[in-house]
Amino acid sequence: MQASDTRSATDVEFVTFHAGGQSFSLDITHVREIRRWTAVTPLPHAPQEVLGVMNLRGSVIPIYDLSACFGLGTTPESPRNVVVVAMIGSQTVGLLVEAVSEILSVTRDRIQDTPDIRSDTTRQSITGVITIDDGMTRVIDLAAVIHARSRQAA
Repeated sequence: MQASDTRSATDVEFVTFHAGGQSFSLDITHVREIRRWTAVTPLPHAPQEVLGVMNLRGSVIPIYDLSACFGLGTTPESPRNVVVVAMIGSQTVGLLVEAVSEILSVTRDRIQDTPDIRSDTTRQSITGVITIDDGMTRVIDLAAVIHARSRQAA
């Protein structure tokens, strides 16, 4: 029996990371790679959360400061900062985060609904909450986070 056969069909894996001092998670199927932070090329008139663009093996991708996307301030410079390269449909984007924590494997029933806090943006951006040993991590819908910020900037 292979290891994948022993897993429940309801298991889902997340990459967990910190942004704005908070824990967030992204479905691992959206993550392409994790890279060390390197300087980006700024773009004029870009929204505050768009740090600029980066050349990723011949493709130019936008780099978003995830902390700024959530209104948690800008990410302070640190040698631990990384860029999570992720896919939103066919678009590749980079997310500056403070650090990647772990790969979290949970059953779907451990993902609790986001509490109703009367914020449509929060309900769309945070699709659930997972309780872990020493706290909670928020499950993000990356497309909603990026597109919500785009709509607010327009």
